[in-house]
Amino acid sequence: MSNGVNTSFVLDMQRKLYRWSSDTPEKVFADLFNLVCDSRTLSEAWRRLAHNSGSRTPGTDGMTRRTVEERPGGATEFLAEIRVALRSGTHLPEPVRQRLIPKPGKPGKFRPLGIPTLTDRLVQMALKLILEPIFEPDFYPTSFGFRKGRSTHDALARIQRCLHPTKRGPSVYGYVIEGDIKGCFDAIDHHVLMECVRRRISDRKVLMLILSFLKAGVMIEGTVKHPVTGSPQGGIISPMLSNIYRTDIDERYGRWSMRPREPSINAAARRIRDHRKGRPVYYMVRYADDFVVLVDGTREQAEAEKRALAEFLETELRMELSLEKTKISDVREGIDFLGYRAVQAKGLLTGHQVGKLFIPKSKLNDLRHKIKVTVKGIPTGCSLTEVIDRLNPLILGWRSYYRYATRAHRDFAHLDDWIWWRVGRWLRKKHPKTPWRKLRRRYFMSARGKRRQWSEGTKRLRFFSEGGTTRYPARSIEKMNRWDANMETRARQNVLEFWNAFRSLSHNWDWITPTGG
Repeated sequence: MSNGVNTSFVLDMQRKLYRWSSDTPEKVFADLFNLVCDSRTLSEAWRRLAHNSGSRTPGTDGMTRRTVEERPGGATEFLAEIRVALRSGTHLPEPVRQRLIPKPGKPGKFRPLGIPTLTDRLVQMALKLILEPIFEPDFYPTSFGFRKGRSTHDALARIQRCLHPTKRGPSVYGYVIEGDIKGCFDAIDHHVLMECVRRRISDRKVLMLILSFLKAGVMIEGTVKHPVTGSPQGGIISPMLSNIYRTDIDERYGRWSMRPREPSINAAARRIRDHRKGRPVYYMVRYADDFVVLVDGTREQAEAEKRALAEFLETELRMELSLEKTKISDVREGIDFLGYRAVQAKGLLTGHQVGKLFIPKSKLNDLRHKIKVTVKGIPTGCSLTEVIDRLNPLILGWRSYYRYATRAHRDFAHLDDWIWWRVGRWLRKKHPKTPWRKLRRRYFMSARGKRRQWSEGTKRLRFFSEGGTTRYPARSIEKMNRWDANMETRARQNVLEFWNAFRSLSHNWDWITPTGG
């Protein structure tokens, strides 16, 4: 069966599951295992897995995509064997291979990454294809991590929007609680997580399959350990399960941040009502295990909420809030979140206090250190092409992520100047007897229509400042996804509801930043 037919079947099935889940929040899905084992689902899962670079990374069994394709029968026979094992109940997840990944900006600290076998990754992908559209309607709009159509920049833009002034005054949010949970992925309680999954899934075989992945051992230096808590980072379904587990945190602040399936005007009205009555208002933005809570109230109320949140996490989710690392900051001092620094500062044009996103100095220093180590690690016997090939992906990725920051063009210009001299010093070491003027004539060239830059042959070192900087486009908090065919219709209805409510609240509307946009 062709890939197009498999993709069409899976997409149609996902749209139906999403619609049923969205229209009936209390619905519990009972017969899903047959969909997981369907040959079309497994074929689509293999197509997605094969296009992922991780398919070249072996698990504890040493199997990769190439291993499967080179064996007799190839992928077709491989999928048939997995389907038979699933239906007969003989499929048992293998231990994951642990790999330690250095934490950026934290020398000597590592993040454990669990790499499942290729077979387990395929089954997890099939599970994700079926379960994701069921749980997606239950996720809160202010949860941005590992969801279709949402990114870190959307979460940052939401914080920035909340710090902007309104027509009648400055932003009401004065303090921010920076959440930090100890060992967030490692501390996931299996019993609590399965109870969250059972709110929507009652298929016993699917539940047992999920639990078997949670209970799979971890191979550490040749020894298999069986953790009683946690979901291995690196598993395909781990991000989805972590979102399911942390939905209770979103629910705690749903009164003000916006609940699923409701127009954004409803949450804005509740914030207005509480603000007028002098009650504290808490607006949470979460990306996976990183979250911040914007506080409309006093510092004492923020401290009280911090203690209440710690008690809530321990009681409801059996997780521990790091009271030392969970800081309460003034919005004018700023917070570090998702690699940016969010600050409320004076706007250059209006003079009003507005939300701004800066590139933290620590990130700039980390980048310089990484480039310095990278260039020094390349032997001078190599060509300049090797240096360019190592640096260009780093430059392009970093530029793409931080191009929305305030004054990013200044930081990019300084980095361009710094990296020019860094590569120049490497060339001086490579050609110690060649005069600087000749080195520049040989390697400092300009492509057609481009600025002059270090080049060799067709390879050219890129600029941080190429492509310029821009503002992140304003987007509605009610994001569209490929499963919701009626999203556009509902968006029009929400606009009408917005303006009807606006007429009744117009004299108080500007006190609270709206969540739509």
